[in-house]
Amino acid sequence: MQRNVDIAILGAGTAGLAAMGQVKHRTSDFVLINGGELGTTCARVGCMPSKAMIQVAEDFHRRHVFGRHGIKNSTRLEFDADDAMEHVRDLRDIFVDRVLAGTTDHMGDQFLEGYARFTGPNTLQVGDVQIHANKIIIATGSTPVVPEEWQQFSDEIITTDTIFELEDLPASVAVVGLGVVGLELGQAMARMGVQVTGIDQLQNIGGLTDPEVNQTAIEILGKEMDIWLGNRAQLSAHPDGIEVRSGVRSTVVEKVLASMGRCPNLSGLGLGSIGVAFDEKGIPLYDPHTMQIGSLPIFMAGDVDAQHAVLHEAADEGRIAGLNAVADEVIAYRRRVPLTVTFTDPNIVMVGRHYEALDLDQIAIGKIRVGPVGRALIMGRNKGLIRVYADRDNRQIVGAEMVCPGGEHLGQLLALAIQQKLEVIELLRLPFYHPTLEEALQVALKELRDEIYPPQPHPFELAW
Repeated sequence: MQRNVDIAILGAGTAGLAAMGQVKHRTSDFVLINGGELGTTCARVGCMPSKAMIQVAEDFHRRHVFGRHGIKNSTRLEFDADDAMEHVRDLRDIFVDRVLAGTTDHMGDQFLEGYARFTGPNTLQVGDVQIHANKIIIATGSTPVVPEEWQQFSDEIITTDTIFELEDLPASVAVVGLGVVGLELGQAMARMGVQVTGIDQLQNIGGLTDPEVNQTAIEILGKEMDIWLGNRAQLSAHPDGIEVRSGVRSTVVEKVLASMGRCPNLSGLGLGSIGVAFDEKGIPLYDPHTMQIGSLPIFMAGDVDAQHAVLHEAADEGRIAGLNAVADEVIAYRRRVPLTVTFTDPNIVMVGRHYEALDLDQIAIGKIRVGPVGRALIMGRNKGLIRVYADRDNRQIVGAEMVCPGGEHLGQLLALAIQQKLEVIELLRLPFYHPTLEEALQVALKELRDEIYPPQPHPFELAW
């Protein structure tokens, strides 16, 4: 069977659906092709179920401050992991149903189930259907990385694809990979009563590159779970479960959470046979501002490009790919300011340019430790460090790294300031209400003001 369409979109995840949202405004002559489960990575196994699990863990963990607040008998609270995980799945199903109800449920023949393979720059084979498309968008997502040598321990290995299906939690777990996923789920499980050991071959966690912020994050999170850094994890069978070694240290656990990143779903597409060039990591060479692969009529978006595995970036890339797939001329779009949030408690946030990318001779740094911040003290969450970077010449905010309560909101504020190219003083002129966590950021900004602006005889940030 042969079918001709204007646009073919591979993948019904966040990026693919965002691309379709743009395509269908210009043409109805398209097909959305999807192999595997529907519902987007975010809704099924990513952002949303993980945040549900984190919320449960945080709520239970708050019992530790009840005593000082005069709330009695908190030691009688009990945690039922079975009920908690069922609640997480219930919320997950709601999120997935909302995605499906608004998209594939009513698409008719514009939706095709199956895995696609390129047979030419404009042709795809999906089962017994051959599709010719003028433009093709690849949004096939990614899969959790599990090393091949770990396959023999498959019964003891869990990933984000399987953790939310657990009816009960293990007594102990080794979390291998302390990026966003490993830290979020590791801390959540620790707060749910699991004995957690976090392992990473790097010396930094959560992607942090600022050494002061990284050390602060390690000290804070290390009070809730063991953290082993600087060596790869090695697994071996043990009568009581699975033995995990990292350098000279070892532990025996029931389960291992593999959180070492995600691998783009590219291997079955046959891209090498149609002249696509790849980088050293096996990712097709593409323009991140147009999402086009070389000069081919092929675009890619979302986790499959291995750049920014977060929903808002995938959606942006899908929109760019969709717009360019239906455009008469390919357009380069400006990308948003980079923003990464790890929803640990406290949050770990990176916004704009990272510390490792800075010219420290050109940069001023304002910082504040969260300990004495009034609102944080009231909340019982007065732990952390904020470091904000500004260019000495143009005095604009360029980036920040932080581990602090409310970091998700401070990161949003700084991303806005960076994208609007605000100077330090312009940001200080904005309202900072008392008492809020934003006041902590205000202190760091005032430190930057004092370093990069000449002395003034009046409250300079209020001058118009």
